[in-house]
Amino acid sequence: MIAPNPAASAASASAVPAEAVVPVRRRPVAAVFQALIALAAATGIVIDLAISDSVPRVLSYFTIQSNLLVAVVLALAAVRSWTARPPLPPLVTGGVLLFICITGLVYHFVLANSSSGFSMTDDPEHAMTGWRSVSNQLLHTVTPIGAVLNWLLFTRPGLLRLRHAGLWLIYPFAYFGFALIRGAIMTPGTPARYPYPFLDVDDHGYAGVLGNAVVFGLAFYLLALALVGLDRIRPEIRGPENRISSPGPGGLK
Repeated sequence: MIAPNPAASAASASAVPAEAVVPVRRRPVAAVFQALIALAAATGIVIDLAISDSVPRVLSYFTIQSNLLVAVVLALAAVRSWTARPPLPPLVTGGVLLFICITGLVYHFVLANSSSGFSMTDDPEHAMTGWRSVSNQLLHTVTPIGAVLNWLLFTRPGLLRLRHAGLWLIYPFAYFGFALIRGAIMTPGTPARYPYPFLDVDDHGYAGVLGNAVVFGLAFYLLALALVGLDRIRPEIRGPENRISSPGPGGLK
C-alpha cells in the first residue's frame, strides 16, 4: 500500500476553488440592498444632470465619477448575489469603497464645513435647495453610508491587501492631473473651471495646489490603510442561510 503524499494533497487542495468547497449561494437580501444603493447613486447623478446646463461640467466632479462607479459596481454585485455567482474581486470593491468614502468625508468635513478654508457653502452655484438638495444627500451621504454597510454586512472580511492601498490611489491622483489640465485649457472665469476650491490654481497657485494634493493624498492613503486594517479585524456576519451548525450543543445541521 502506498502512503499518501502530504505535499501532493496540500497542492491539490490549494488548486481547488473555494466555491467548489463552499458553494456560493444566492443572497437575495444582499442583492436587494446592493441594488438600492446602486439606484440611489444613479438617481443622484440623473438629478444633477437634469438640473445642470452643462453635462461635461457635472461629469468633471469626483463626486459624480465615484458615484457612477458605485452604481456600476454595486449593480454588478447585486446581479452576482442574486444569481449565486462569485463576488467581484476585492481590489475592485475595496477601491470603490475608498473612493465613495473620500467623497463623503471630503464633502462633510471640508466642502460643507465653513471653518475648513475650502468651504463651498457660500457659493451660489452650489446652493442646496430643491432637487439639488435631494441629489446632494444621495451622492454625499446615502451612497457612502450604504457602501460602508454593504462592505460590513455582505462581504467576507480579510480579503483586502496592503498592496491594494497603493493601487487605489492611482485614480485620485489621475483625477488631480485631469482637474489641473482641464482648468489650464479652459477660459479664465469659466464657471467651475476648477471643480474644488483646493484645486483652484487661480487662488492658490500651482505650488499651493500641489501642497494641497500632497496633504489630501496622504490622508487618502491613511484612509486606505485603515480600510485594509479594519477588514482584517472585523467579524464576518453570516445570515441563517449560511449557518452550517447550530449555535447550541449538538451535531451539524
